[in-house]
Amino acid sequence: MEETLFSSQVKRPLADRLRPKTLEEVVGQNHVIGKDAPLGRMLATGKIGSFILWGPPGCGKTTIARLIAENTKLYFEQISAVFSGVADLKRVFQYAKERRANQGMGTLLFVDEIHRFNKSQQDGFLPYVEDGTIILVGATTENPSFELNAALLSRCQVFVLNRLNEDDFEELLQRAEREEGRKLPVDEEAREFMKATADGDGRYILNLAESVWNYAKEGEVFDKDSIVKIIRSRAPVYDKGRDGHYNLISAVHKSLRGSDVDAALYWVARMIKSGEDPKYILRRLTRFAIEDVSLAEPGAVVQAIACWDTYERLGSPEGDLAIMQLAAYLATAPKSVGVYKAMHNAFELAKKTGSLMPPKNILNAPTKLMKQLGYSDGYEYDPDCEDGFSGANYFPDGMKRVKLYYPADRGFEREIKKRIDYFDKLRAEKQKAKNNS
Repeated sequence: MEETLFSSQVKRPLADRLRPKTLEEVVGQNHVIGKDAPLGRMLATGKIGSFILWGPPGCGKTTIARLIAENTKLYFEQISAVFSGVADLKRVFQYAKERRANQGMGTLLFVDEIHRFNKSQQDGFLPYVEDGTIILVGATTENPSFELNAALLSRCQVFVLNRLNEDDFEELLQRAEREEGRKLPVDEEAREFMKATADGDGRYILNLAESVWNYAKEGEVFDKDSIVKIIRSRAPVYDKGRDGHYNLISAVHKSLRGSDVDAALYWVARMIKSGEDPKYILRRLTRFAIEDVSLAEPGAVVQAIACWDTYERLGSPEGDLAIMQLAAYLATAPKSVGVYKAMHNAFELAKKTGSLMPPKNILNAPTKLMKQLGYSDGYEYDPDCEDGFSGANYFPDGMKRVKLYYPADRGFEREIKKRIDYFDKLRAEKQKAKNNS
């Protein structure tokens, strides 16, 4: 009697009770596991190859791997890179070899958080994947391009799983309500807030729903503030040392480049609130000032250094305003990559022309020998010339002039373009006069 009472009181967690029993029950990933999707077609043929499941926490990676194992005739072996080492891998590989030799059965090895294995551990998979001893299914929250060896990646397909959206969360909440046999005691605003707070994580929203049922008294309906009190605070799903870091800074750059000040401020705010090092953000914004704004607005780099200096003096949170001010300035500034392209053009030309000497007439002649060799002979001092411009050649002798810098016709570079055109015209006139004389 006591045993029955105890077992009825201790229920499995809601997320575990709602774990999908078929691939069709997995929400949000039909683009990968649907009948016409890559992994779905692979399952239909019965020929399973090694693959990597890449997606954010709570999107169903482990569930999909388990269900795939149930749909195959392969022996299912599961390990976690967090808790396993070389000895564990060796043991798994040895059992897989024996199973294949004695029973003719293959092994599907599911490795959770495979990115946690180092390079040498990842190399250890190669011979067993290559000879078919194991079918490797890895799960990772990190970009495989950065975290997995190229050799291992070349032997595995990569399937990208989506973070769950509002419709997916609504489906999960409705399943939870059917499982519990009662409605979730929250108002509409609170329900939407739960979805927003879950940040793509299906497991999280089910755990949150379970907490709501546990906290709510009979007849009580929770509002948004009540949900906030339950969850207190939840840090955004973001690892400042890994993929989330690169995704957000990419979003910042693209928003700035697209002159979308509101989006730029949003992404910068996301990075600050997620715990990113403010100095990293300032460094990237300063780089943007000289790469993407450049001479279209010469004040951009001045503003960048000033805001950086201001942050150093104030610190956070007061100094956060300096970061946001810089982001707004850069987003609304005219853009030009003229100097950036000119730099690469100059590098390429320098590589091609090797060690060509400058013209002797523009070289200093501090010794008698150098004067005898013609160094500085015929040099024209531009400030003393008419128009303050000699029109002399400063490229190596025998090398034709090459156009490297093409300023944009916007912002301050419009004025620079006028100056360059003026000097080009004047140079041509002076060269023509010299040739005629």
